[in-house]
Amino acid sequence: MEHVEKIIDEKRQGKALVTENKKENTKKLFIESYGCQMNMNDSEIVAAILDKQGYNTTQILEEADLVLVNTCSIREKAETTVRKRLQKYNAVKQVNKKMKVGVLGCMAERLKEKFLEEEKIVDLVVGPDAYKDLPNLLEEVNEGRDAVNVILSKEETYGDISPVRLNSNGVSAFVSITRGCDNMCTFCVVPFTRGRERSRDPKSILEEIQQMVDKNYKEITLLGQNVDSFLWYGGGLKKDFKKATEMAQATAVDFSQLLDMCATKFPKTRFRFSTSNPQDMSLDVIHTMAKHKNICKYIHLPVQSGSNAMLKAMNRQHTREEYMELVDNIYKIIPEMALSQDMIVGFCGETEQDHKDTLDLMEYVKYDFGFMFAYSERPGTLAGKKMDDDVPAAIKKRRLTEVINLQQEHALYRTQQHLGKVEEVLIEGTSKKDPNQWKGRNTQNTVIVFPKEHYKLGDFVNVKVEDCTSATLIGTAVGYSDNN
Repeated sequence: MEHVEKIIDEKRQGKALVTENKKENTKKLFIESYGCQMNMNDSEIVAAILDKQGYNTTQILEEADLVLVNTCSIREKAETTVRKRLQKYNAVKQVNKKMKVGVLGCMAERLKEKFLEEEKIVDLVVGPDAYKDLPNLLEEVNEGRDAVNVILSKEETYGDISPVRLNSNGVSAFVSITRGCDNMCTFCVVPFTRGRERSRDPKSILEEIQQMVDKNYKEITLLGQNVDSFLWYGGGLKKDFKKATEMAQATAVDFSQLLDMCATKFPKTRFRFSTSNPQDMSLDVIHTMAKHKNICKYIHLPVQSGSNAMLKAMNRQHTREEYMELVDNIYKIIPEMALSQDMIVGFCGETEQDHKDTLDLMEYVKYDFGFMFAYSERPGTLAGKKMDDDVPAAIKKRRLTEVINLQQEHALYRTQQHLGKVEEVLIEGTSKKDPNQWKGRNTQNTVIVFPKEHYKLGDFVNVKVEDCTSATLIGTAVGYSDNN
């Protein structure tokens, strides 16, 4: 969950997607997404599939022939919101009788019976691996039958469908490299909603990046629930690798090799990736990052807790000491590396000492940024079934505040290290606070704002950092970088 959790971008929740409309398409699709970047990316895939079925996207719910909501099972809040949205769709359905409503994604997998049988609120339920089956499912629905496909696949990676890019800034794009997850963290529902882990063919990944580069995208983020365990050996599940032929094993491509291939083939493109899992992070990846200027020096390295007792209860496959050693090695190989965390406070059985261990680990690493949550039990997870959510809400709240306050201190300490330096920034858009300023990010993923002058969206610019807050650097451009 961590890897997904952190990229839940509040601003993008529940936005209706818009793609270029084709004249020949006669039907209208309204699709909105909740949850992580993988979900946003999946909605783009769905839009691409339905485009071929004659659907254009619309932002006007009332005129839609088909309404789809792409859901997330990670946080209670997302689930409540989706339920409210479904009630809204059903009110519109009373007026627009031909409208069909479907639920896609992780929540679909978990609540299929509820949605279709008990509550009769949707016509269509489609799990994260069944999007290619949409044309058949829609046929069923049009003939008046409920349709459901939540079968989790061993093969489906959507390697052969180019997602339609939606609502993008035209500068940064996301490319999925793996689906599913094999790490059974006790707080997380992902292995149950997205299935076992499988990787995409590197060839199809490089082709998709090429398409993005041809469209002038400057930065690509490689996405997966856990990118470090990327492993391509001709197809199939990660866990079946040991059954593969010697030849297949010998010619397999791991994440460090994939990164190297991407950075070498596209030297003018910036690469980021998300998310990393400490137990699967190999130092080969760090060495590859050190070798290429165009791989950003930033890793999201979720730890969840600084206490060994909690890590064990969460079924994280590493100890606090192993994590600290990994961090030492990362800083040794790339001293300017930025690291960010996910923390869950108040997990089942967490004591005051466990909490202190977390604060202590944070002091040790001094993360650049973090994504912090109080534990809330999710149905269907191992913790939900087997463990007692026994830390009182008031204590969770206090611990969360302490973790957030400490993170603020460290964030400021980290941004201050940039003062006086000249750093390469990719211009991603206009600053929200000031229309005369650009915003972009440096290699460490820190946001930097500076006067627009004559520079344009998508330019790589050298910016001198003159001031900072705990979240943002403030500076002035001194010229183009040599990457344009």
